Parts: sequence; structure tokens; C-alpha cells
Amino acid sequence: MIRLFVNALGASAGGGLTYIRNVLPRLAARDDVRTTVLLGGTLRDEIKESAQVSVLRAESPTGSGRRFWYEQQNLPSLIRRADADVLLSTGNFVLYRSPVPQVLLSRNALYMSSDFVRDLRERGDYRLWLDTELKGALARWSVQAADCTVAPSETFAAELRQWAGRDVVCIHHGFDRELFFRDQALPPQEAEVRLARTEGSLRLLFVSHYNYYRNFETLIRATEILKRKLYPRTVRLILTCKLNSKDNPGNYNASAAGELVQQLRLGEEVVELAAIPYGSLHHLYRACDCYVTPAYAETFAHPLVEAMASGLPVIASDLAVHREICGEAARYFPRFSPEDLAETVIRIAESKEQFSAMREMGLLRSRDFSWDKHVDRLLQLVSRLAEK
Repeated sequence: MIRLFVNALGASAGGGLTYIRNVLPRLAARDDVRTTVLLGGTLRDEIKESAQVSVLRAESPTGSGRRFWYEQQNLPSLIRRADADVLLSTGNFVLYRSPVPQVLLSRNALYMSSDFVRDLRERGDYRLWLDTELKGALARWSVQAADCTVAPSETFAAELRQWAGRDVVCIHHGFDRELFFRDQALPPQEAEVRLARTEGSLRLLFVSHYNYYRNFETLIRATEILKRKLYPRTVRLILTCKLNSKDNPGNYNASAAGELVQQLRLGEEVVELAAIPYGSLHHLYRACDCYVTPAYAETFAHPLVEAMASGLPVIASDLAVHREICGEAARYFPRFSPEDLAETVIRIAESKEQFSAMREMGLLRSRDFSWDKHVDRLLQLVSRLAEK
């Protein structure tokens, strides 16, 4: 039996939470691996122990730098105490001098994104730019230092290989249809009320907390174009965040996006629902007409698979990773062009044939992603490292 130690302190938002929520139950169902997982933040009280999974809970310091230092100081003794064979580091950074072989999950495309650097400079956010540069240097060293690095898409794996000069393995993240659609709890009442007010409109959905690289401003400008061109039909952009900084994780300043909404007079068109619990997200997907993402940096993008599985046509920025995940099931537009985004939405919204075809292709494509397959391949890597 393999003894695996999972450091999940870095799972605090978005894809990190989705990963741990889906992978741990599969590890718990295996009789060939005994897992110890270190949790903090949101997941600290959510994940329960089982016969095959032991849970360690920590008050992880806020901020990547403090968390990294905490891990370097405390993880080695915890790993030895668990008698682990292999360490799985899920937060982009390795444990220096790990007492056991180490698998690194690398999931942050920002360290290599020239678009992100340009964006930060244009916004004058030099503090975040410097923070990204420092973390990028640490992330590159982590890929070089890990015994094995895993990326969630072949596109990102290829970028990491070129960037760090080391081999990187691609193991696609998965999707659990049964888990995603199982919970019948509705979204919070306030969100339900706000969503009900959009009945009869063309509803575009974007699932993300606010950050720069998801390129909200292009989407907001496209909404203004759609408002004019689709009149008298109404359009609503449904967001799972609030466009103010205090309601979003990270150090992103959302004020410019909020001001753009007011400047373009989109107070009714942009509907800010705030974060929706994962278990009730499927109700939101199925209440909308199309899924849109203008992101200029991604490594996998779980909402694309969730949207396809929910029967929504996907309209995505023309990134290689988006094409890898969606294939022919999506339509693509230049990532900084609100005009092309709006025209793509209009073509799909006004063609029942294209809408239906994209829906069917998306449902089929979503079945290509499996957390069971992901865990199988991951444990094959872990097993090989444990035997060394």
C-alpha cells in the first residue's frame, strides 16, 4: 500500500477547491493508497476523515509567502509522522528538502503570461507585478526541483516545459457528473430573486471571482454592444461575484470594472450574484442561455466543462487551452475584442440550429473528462516514485 501525503493548504479558491473536493473522495475509495491530507481555509471544516483518508487541519497563514514559509517549517515533521512514501504538493510550490519524493501540481499560468504583465503595468499595479515576478521565480524553481510535475492540460504542460526546461506530465483534470448535479439545494435566496428578475432576457453566464486575467472589462464592453444590437430584446450578464474588491479573494482591484458598468449604463444588464455554493451551481448553469469567458490566461478552466455538461453553448476567448478543452463544441473570438465577442453571441443566439448543435457537442465533449481517470494516472506516477 502507498502512503500519500497531500499538501492542500494552497487550495483556497477556484480550481484548487474543485480539485481537492473531487480527488479526495476517489482516494478514499481506493484500497491501494492511504492518504493524509493537510487542509486549511475553506476546506478545513468541509472535508471529513474516512478509513483511507486522515485529515490534518491547520490555521494556514494568509498570503502565499507566509504560507510557503509555514510549509517549509512544518511539513517535513508532519510527513515523517504520517510515514508517507510520496508528497503531493497542490499549490504550485515545492517543499524544499522534502523527506520523500514529491509530485508538484502546477496550475498557475500567470507566471508566464505576457498579457498579465502588460495588464498590470497598464493598471499601475506594480506591487502585484513585483509579487507575481517573485512568485514566478519560485514557481520555475519548483518545477525544476520537483521529482515530477503535473499540469492539467497539454497546452500548459508544453508552456511549463519550455519555461522551466524540465519534463512535465499532462493529466487532464476531470468532471464528476453525478456529484455536480446531485445536490438539489437552490442557490441562496438573494441570488434566486435577482435571477428571477432576468426572466425572458438572453442570459449570459460567467463563473469566476473577480480578477484581472479573466478579462471582465472585455465582457462588460461586449454586453453594452449586445444591449444596443439586440434591442428590443434584453440581455443580462450573470456574474458569480461582486465588482468590488472586498468581496473577492486575492489582491485584485475591482473598482475599474464596477466603474465601467456605471459608465456604460449597464446597471440592469450586469447582474452580480456573488459566489454561489458549488452544490447549487448546476441550477445557475441551467437557468442561463450561453456560457462566455474572455479570459486571457488559463490552465484548464473547470467552468467550461461544467457549462458543456449543463447543455450550454460555450463562447470562449481563442486560447490554445480553451480549444484543447472544448474542441469543436465552442466558438472562439480574439480575447481582447468585445466586438467579436458580441457578434459571436448574436450568431449563436439567433440560430436555433447552431445553438442545438453546440449543445449536443458540448454534452458529448464533457464526458471525455473523468476524475477517476485522473486519479488512476496520478497514482501510477506516485507508485513509480514510491518504488525508487
